[in-house]
Amino acid sequence: MFTLFKKKKVKEDVAANIFINSIFNTIDSGFPEIVGILNDAPEFVSSPQLSVANDDHFVLLVFATNLDMIDTHFESYEADNLKIAIIEKLSEIFETSSDDLTKVVLSYQNYLSKVNFPSKNKVYAMSKGIFGKYNLYNFQDEYFKNMKSPNPMLLKRLDEVMENFVFNWDVFEKKYHLSH
Repeated sequence: MFTLFKKKKVKEDVAANIFINSIFNTIDSGFPEIVGILNDAPEFVSSPQLSVANDDHFVLLVFATNLDMIDTHFESYEADNLKIAIIEKLSEIFETSSDDLTKVVLSYQNYLSKVNFPSKNKVYAMSKGIFGKYNLYNFQDEYFKNMKSPNPMLLKRLDEVMENFVFNWDVFEKKYHLSH
């Protein structure tokens, strides 16, 4: 009877698959909503006319953020091993080397820290990252365009939606336990 309440033991490899599949599923279903919010945003002077097919920056922003957040959920050696497994699998998906993908992810993480400084809120960083990577500042009125700052009303709406793109490690940890 008590075995029903036991967590399933999974290796980093399996956890990496769960993480990657979950993030891609969320992006596939959620990025069209992001595009709709941005293309129809009344805060823009003109629509940026973003395409759902143009999700490269978004995918990297979401994965960079989520990889950065792993450290808060696991011991350092577990987090490091899990991130290595994730990067290896993603490098196969993106048809690039693990080293090259690691450099790109680190570049995105540094970019997100820079655009979000002094805040440490990683969800907000993704919203600001979208503005920069998709050059959305240019579609705002002159005031926000010149400041290179997102309109706070639009940014708030984006922040609320971006929370959905953060992997839920709490749910994972209720179901699974990392094993070596």
